Amino acid sequence: MQDRKPTVVLVHGAFADSSSWNGVIKKLKEDGYPVVAVANPLRSLSGDAAYVKDLLAGIDGPVVLVGHSYGGAVISNAAHGCDNVKALVYAAAFLPDKGENANELASKFEGSTLGQALRPVPITRPDGSQDVDLYIDQTVFHHQFAADVPESIADTMAVTQRPATGTALNEGASEPAWRTIPSWSVVATDDLNIPRELQIYMAERANAHVEEVRSSHAVTVSQPDAVTRVIEKAAETVR
Repeated sequence: MQDRKPTVVLVHGAFADSSSWNGVIKKLKEDGYPVVAVANPLRSLSGDAAYVKDLLAGIDGPVVLVGHSYGGAVISNAAHGCDNVKALVYAAAFLPDKGENANELASKFEGSTLGQALRPVPITRPDGSQDVDLYIDQTVFHHQFAADVPESIADTMAVTQRPATGTALNEGASEPAWRTIPSWSVVATDDLNIPRELQIYMAERANAHVEEVRSSHAVTVSQPDAVTRVIEKAAETVR
């Protein structure tokens, strides 16, 4: 094992924020890993990936790049061509192939109830174009996103959730980094956003190491030990 541990970079997805990694961050830091939790803009897939790519360029040494939910699509794009990213970890996440988007993947298999839980808010972008910010309705957030998280915590998550734009969730992915970078996937078996069958399909297509965890979509909050364990398995392969 190398003397210096790789930096773990964590990218949250839609309807969450960087605090969703708090349990994982605590355990990684206890184990001596440098950690960065990215504030994912959630504005467009290409723009979000470019933002993360710029951050990666400023990190000295090898990186284990981790994405939750839509953050999986972001890391797949951002890591392409980044020589310092040595491993990818997906936590209840999208692993899109080139041209695929989150919305179309979510409907590939039965089981996602996210669409009916969304509350769209029309917005005007800086360039004057129209878009929508998508939130999960607070009244169903606990059941939809975080059923195995204590209700008091899930209620706070519902209030602090960050919306993704319709543009972000409908934009096609670029060439995925999982084609060339070793990947791991934490599959949340009780996920109502990205159904287990879809998570398995994407992970197997990417030749990812798969670990199934009984969890809601909010696996980083409800099962931080399991997520950290997989991240550290990936990190241990980095030389």
